Amino acid sequence: MAKKHSLFKTKSIRGLLVNIAIVLSIFFVLAIIYFYIHLPSVTNHGESITVPDLSGMNVEELESFLSTHELRFAVNDSAYSSEFPPLTVLQQYPKSGSKVKENRVIYVSLNRVKPPTLPMPDLIDGSLVNAQVILKSVELTIGRILYEPSPFKNVVKEMRFQGKSISPGTRIEKGAVIDLIVGDGNGPADFVIGNLIGDSFERAKFKIGGWDLHLGTIQFPVGIDTTGMEKFVYKQYPMAGDSVRVGDPVDLWIGPKGYKEPDDSEPDSE
Repeated sequence: MAKKHSLFKTKSIRGLLVNIAIVLSIFFVLAIIYFYIHLPSVTNHGESITVPDLSGMNVEELESFLSTHELRFAVNDSAYSSEFPPLTVLQQYPKSGSKVKENRVIYVSLNRVKPPTLPMPDLIDGSLVNAQVILKSVELTIGRILYEPSPFKNVVKEMRFQGKSISPGTRIEKGAVIDLIVGDGNGPADFVIGNLIGDSFERAKFKIGGWDLHLGTIQFPVGIDTTGMEKFVYKQYPMAGDSVRVGDPVDLWIGPKGYKEPDDSEPDSE
């Protein structure tokens, strides 16, 4: 009886192990089917749609066009470009060529109906090259360059928009065409020097160079430490309104902002 009982126990353990092995094998096969066959087929379902290029398309055309591709759209931003008509697509996300699921929302940025405005930069007394760089940086279009007699070659004398003079700070639309009136460098040898008093030292030097003059002596107020300060012109020679000749030196007295030369006259002492 003891032998039969031992044999029965051995068969039971072996059967249990076989059953466990069968169950594990079933789970293993099911896992392979789920992760390598079922899940990829579900995940990749509908991802064969290629996003079309919407650049330049009018917003009124988007819905019908995207519906044929089983896609939708939403406007999430606006910008401005003079190269596209109003209410046309400038940018999109996802980008064209991307693979997405059907019914995916494509976010678009539309071109504004009216361009934004900006203050007209101050180009007067600056060089033509500098003016062209500034106009390009603020997205204004450089128009005609018109020359007038002046000893200051390629120095901007006036800015014009649509044939009329425009002042610095005037609000103007981006993309506007700006004409520049500049000196031709063939003006009379003698001319009247402009005012430098109140200008920063750097701006005064810029003006002097634009006038085809050169910087002469520089003097500081006695007893005042200007180290680390921005310096401003409080006196000049030749004075504003004096007649000068191209190439003449201009002497400057510079000090802190708002500094005025003291009156040296003293009352008579008894």
